[in-house]
Amino acid sequence: MNKKKTIVGTISPEVLSFTVGRDPFLDRALLEADCLGTAAHVTMLSKLPLRPRLFSADERRRVVAELIRIMRVGRRGAFDIGEADQDVHLAVERVLTARLGDLGKRVHTARSRNDQVATDLRLFAKMRLFDIMDEALALIDALTDLAVKHARTPMVGRTHLQPAMPSSVGLWAASHAESLLDDLTLIRAAYDVNDRNPLGSAAGYGVPLPLDRDATTASLGFREPIRNVLYAASARGKCESAILSALAQAMLSLSRLAEDMTLFTMPEFGYFSLPRACSTGSSIMPQKNNPDIYELVRAKAGRVLGCATAASAIVKGLPCGYNRDLQEIKEVFMDGLETARACLNILAFTTPKLKVHPEALARGFTPEVFATDRVLDRVRKGESFRTAYDHVKATLGDTAEMDPAASVQTRPCLIDPGFDAMSERARTVSQFVIGERRRFHAALTKLLGVPYPKLAS
Repeated sequence: MNKKKTIVGTISPEVLSFTVGRDPFLDRALLEADCLGTAAHVTMLSKLPLRPRLFSADERRRVVAELIRIMRVGRRGAFDIGEADQDVHLAVERVLTARLGDLGKRVHTARSRNDQVATDLRLFAKMRLFDIMDEALALIDALTDLAVKHARTPMVGRTHLQPAMPSSVGLWAASHAESLLDDLTLIRAAYDVNDRNPLGSAAGYGVPLPLDRDATTASLGFREPIRNVLYAASARGKCESAILSALAQAMLSLSRLAEDMTLFTMPEFGYFSLPRACSTGSSIMPQKNNPDIYELVRAKAGRVLGCATAASAIVKGLPCGYNRDLQEIKEVFMDGLETARACLNILAFTTPKLKVHPEALARGFTPEVFATDRVLDRVRKGESFRTAYDHVKATLGDTAEMDPAASVQTRPCLIDPGFDAMSERARTVSQFVIGERRRFHAALTKLLGVPYPKLAS
């Protein structure tokens, strides 16, 4: 039987290919996180009160310098992970050993690929969640700006997609913004779940060395370690599932916004339009101006929901501790993060370019839209609500058309649907992201000895 040699043993090529899967490709995105985790681990080992020392101060400096070099190579897209490496962890160890000799062979002391990958994924998620929260805030700002600008622009409110009552563009846009603010509450909670350090748990049972897990936690900018080393192994997958579930809620909000826009940009409505540069054409029909971004957001919402379901389904039946099943979560986790981020980004980009057409909005107001206003007019004159309701219902054909703008003016909730409270919520999240990112970068700068994220000499 043919066999292939790897750092951790000799294995048949067929088994290697199957077990490695797509890790050599996916793990390129984890290269920087893996180097950061290794720098923190070696730094901690160099300070343990052992004789002889596992790493001297100079040896630690040399390893960290080489890790910085690898990170720079990775940023140029020039770091290779081969099938024989199996994953990013062994690829980095291979390069360290090739360049530093015995030092490279020592970096895995007191560590397992189990706690390595768990740490990598949490660092990766931390960085992506910063970006996702920023992009959600940018979309919220764009929707809020639209809402403020058109707070008094009349728009037919709909239930069951049928004309219902007078509303405004401001109320409509602000409703989508507030939905995303609620989603940010869930994303922040998922961020907190993620902000705990599994490094030092090894394969889930620790090691017979006095590892300082608080030190690696501080070095990597985590809030605290996962105290129970077995749970540190078992938490993998569950953490990713929590993040994907939070992102799935945000994608539900985006999908509903996209559905509204797909409808309201139809010529039959004509409420809004995008510039041609933000739409796509047809290969056969020269007149087409398709809202493809909204259709793709709807589809990608289903994709993120699928990622969240897949992650939960994989974790559901696992026994305690590490199981190779968890490898299958990596791809759906990365896919969910990147897909949600892309959707937030494109909607934040296009929403400020949206054109509102008041004349088309006004055409949607038929006399029946004011039926409830007529009921309440009669109530003000002394009739009971139900008597007034029955009268208007029986005489709908006689309902006279009212002024949509005047109707909006009588509804304070349309003119100001909580703008100040929404702005305060958004400001709180923005300050949280700024503070957390600053703290994270400061920790990594101290660890590496060069400014992070620039990695400048």
